[in-house]
Amino acid sequence: MAPRSLLRTLIVDDERLARRELRRLLEPRGAVTVVGAAATAEEAEAAIHEDDPDLLLLDVQMPGGGGFDLLERLDAVPHVVFVTAYDEYAIRAFEVNALDYLVKPVEPKRLAEAIGTVRERAAEPVPEAVGGEASRASLTADDQVFVKDGEQCWFVQLADVRLFETAGNYTRLYFDGEEPLIHRSLNYLEERLDPDRFFRASRQHIFNLRWVEDVTPGAKDKLKATLGDGTEVELSRRRSRAFREQLRL
Repeated sequence: MAPRSLLRTLIVDDERLARRELRRLLEPRGAVTVVGAAATAEEAEAAIHEDDPDLLLLDVQMPGGGGFDLLERLDAVPHVVFVTAYDEYAIRAFEVNALDYLVKPVEPKRLAEAIGTVRERAAEPVPEAVGGEASRASLTADDQVFVKDGEQCWFVQLADVRLFETAGNYTRLYFDGEEPLIHRSLNYLEERLDPDRFFRASRQHIFNLRWVEDVTPGAKDKLKATLGDGTEVELSRRRSRAFREQLRL
């Protein structure tokens, strides 16, 4: 995400008073501009596509689908700070790469700290590409890339990579019994990988279609793909629909 002078912020909370309080707390913050507010996950999803926010201030529990449900629907996710009355979801929040977790009533100091964290992350320089090149040219399954993780290095043919899995600011590759991390986001890799060969299953995973051995239906209209090594990958609802469309005869 390219840094902007002001963080375009979307407030997502089903309580009108909570939305108003967050607006009030953000008013003196010259680092942000509130581009909208949403009371449901559906409203938030539409606002994200329309307004392209840099930051979501996101509640956990809302009628008709909570904050985690919203994130599951999105293919590209802004920076996220959870703002909630519940403290028991903090671990799960950081597992989905939230940058902070604020418990209501929100203290101005904690909100300022969270905004500072987001601004630091948004200002981070774009890291080097997988192969050490700055080019964003498309990569085919026949391409070979250089992967470095610590002191270990590999030349890997992309056809041999069965799965890409997000891990914070990194992505983990799975190939030939190896699981190195690269300093690239899953969104970046999705832009470069051949969409006819590599499929974005969810916010967490991209898999190699040639490695898929079985696809079975799961709960809530989701699909589950089983790869050649036995790894099971659950597709989000939205991506399950796209998978059916892509592979339909």
